[in-house]
Amino acid sequence: MTITVPSTAATSAAGPPVRGRARGHEARAASGFLALSMAGFVVFTIVPIIGSLVMAFFDWPVFGDRTFTGVTNFRTLFTSDPVFGRVVWNTVLFVLLYLPLNIIVSMALALWISPRIRGRAVYRVLFFLPAVTPMVANAIVWQLILTPRGVVDSLWTSVTGGPAPNFLGSTSWAMGCVVLMSLWQGFGYNMLVFSAALDAVPANLVEAATVDGAGPIRRFVSVVLPMLSPSLFFCTVMTIIGSFKVFTQPYLLTLGGPGESTNTIVLYLYRNGFSFDKLGYASALAWALFVIVMLITALQFSQQKRLVNYDN
Repeated sequence: MTITVPSTAATSAAGPPVRGRARGHEARAASGFLALSMAGFVVFTIVPIIGSLVMAFFDWPVFGDRTFTGVTNFRTLFTSDPVFGRVVWNTVLFVLLYLPLNIIVSMALALWISPRIRGRAVYRVLFFLPAVTPMVANAIVWQLILTPRGVVDSLWTSVTGGPAPNFLGSTSWAMGCVVLMSLWQGFGYNMLVFSAALDAVPANLVEAATVDGAGPIRRFVSVVLPMLSPSLFFCTVMTIIGSFKVFTQPYLLTLGGPGESTNTIVLYLYRNGFSFDKLGYASALAWALFVIVMLITALQFSQQKRLVNYDN
């Protein structure tokens, strides 16, 4: 019996086309699986972004004729709109109050629910629960608590004998209430991030610092905090971005009042687009917010190498 062995040249010649066809099939299959997601991304993200940029150069009512106005919306925004400067300041004030409070509270709770605490998983769930409950429901509950003759008013009266301030109707208290409600709603996410990062800190480093005589504060500042810097940077960036987009809390708690004391950029954008019938001006506001957030985020990333320690 004669056995014919295919030559090496023939095998190598037949190999690449077969592999090429297999790769082609894989590429087509991958494209098919990605097509639906990409279509959704294009339709619901890319097209609206381009559309909002186009609308920013028009006088664009919800109903009626559209008129091209060039950069008039942007000129009005930055030169002759007295409310825009106020809402930018309100938004910046909210960020300056909310960001450090969120980071401090979430970090403190993450340190507290260390592996040495019994029922750690239960505490994690309880602290994270407000972050996954509907914000609208939370805002309504907080409104009922803070309104006159609400829970806080009743407790204040029983302790002091006099009525409590109108927290949501006072320019001195309203922004603080919005920040407090937002803090209660939002600290759970960062707490989980910090808790996971703390679990990754090598115990031998902390033990070595303890042996060297470092106290709890010294161990945290010199050993633990540098190891948490990537997570701290991530939480700071994401919290700032989310803070600049604050809308639901002031909208439901105070409607931006009293006066303009809790009116924010996104709330002002919403009002111009859907209450004042000025979609073009609202689009200009949206792009102004986009530029502000992008500049702040770019500034943060420019300092990443100096502030973040990845040599763990």
